[in-house]
Amino acid sequence: MDAKLVNPFVDAFTAVMPQMGFPEPKRAKLSVQQLHAVSLGVSVIVGFTKQVRGNVVYNMTEDTAKYIASTMMMGMPVAEFDAMAQSAISEMSNMLTANAATNLTAMGLEVDISTPSLSVGEKFQIKISDAQYLTVEMDLGGHVVELDIAVDTQ
Repeated sequence: MDAKLVNPFVDAFTAVMPQMGFPEPKRAKLSVQQLHAVSLGVSVIVGFTKQVRGNVVYNMTEDTAKYIASTMMMGMPVAEFDAMAQSAISEMSNMLTANAATNLTAMGLEVDISTPSLSVGEKFQIKISDAQYLTVEMDLGGHVVELDIAVDTQ
């Protein structure tokens, strides 16, 4: 995987999240993983086609997902990770991925994205790559969202 393809995702996260009322995100850890991501509780996978192919997974605990959903819904308490909260997380992934796709297009790459697929549950494996992928942990004021990035160019 080409490392220059990671920055559009990190840049999207750091640009979009503050616009939605979150604290300035900070990149925490960066690591290379193999084949499968392990769900932390809530995972959203989005695919890429055309010149950029692969997947990105937004992976977080249920508590982090509830915090994000609450913030997106103007501070409305989120006691359960229900359909409304799930919709908010899916919308966040749409916004982040669309921004990342715009960043990739600015690099001269043609890209399409799939509809996000949200899964709830801990410790199941998500195959996102046939090889290595990069995990970038983004800290939102003590709430961590993993960006599991497995994209490459054709």
